[in-house]
Amino acid sequence: MVARPLIGVSTYLESGARWGVWELEAALLPAGYPRLVQRAGGLAAMLPPDDPACAAEAVARLHGLVIAGGPDVEPVRYGAEPHPRTGPPARERDAWELALIDAALTARVPLLGICRGMQLLNVALGGTLVQHLDGHAEVVGVFGSHAVKPVPGSLYAAVVPEETSVPSYHHQAVDRLGEGLVPSAYADDGTVEALELPSGRGWVLGVQWHPEMGEDVRVMRALVEAAGRS
Repeated sequence: MVARPLIGVSTYLESGARWGVWELEAALLPAGYPRLVQRAGGLAAMLPPDDPACAAEAVARLHGLVIAGGPDVEPVRYGAEPHPRTGPPARERDAWELALIDAALTARVPLLGICRGMQLLNVALGGTLVQHLDGHAEVVGVFGSHAVKPVPGSLYAAVVPEETSVPSYHHQAVDRLGEGLVPSAYADDGTVEALELPSGRGWVLGVQWHPEMGEDVRVMRALVEAAGRS
């Protein structure tokens, strides 16, 4: 029997989490993420914030890496002042996930960024973000949906060749692209909805939507399959 690839997924670190009689600081990950990894044929491992110096050691034990969605990236990371609508910083998570991304790119471990994860990938490679846009998070705390069109010839188009409706919840987006990154899908309003590194630099894809909130496993399955080959 072929072993299932081990896919690490970054997590939140939140105070005041509640379960049973407890209210404590907790490492949190919405269950949709590990379930999607499992449905796609992988084994899921949670990666809570840690010392960034440990990132390369952690990535070396993985076959693939997912940088999950979450809070806004601190604007200082891309040389900007905070917009009034930008959320409070999550500095521990920013530092840890940036180190994970760097380690994965260096080791050519297959990497998937989801929502914040795509934005952080862009920032890690020197790109910038639009700190607020309307229309991609219509109701607070409720996922919406919109159409995404793949760029022909891209890695993403090879995985999902047709226009699809995707679960979405974000108020920030990619602005200037990071070094080497190219768009691989757009929303109808021109927002970059997926980006990737060209072939030859490993399997690296970011999507602005939340595949863990839908039924389509193709993006995660492509990561798991790439992880199985690495």
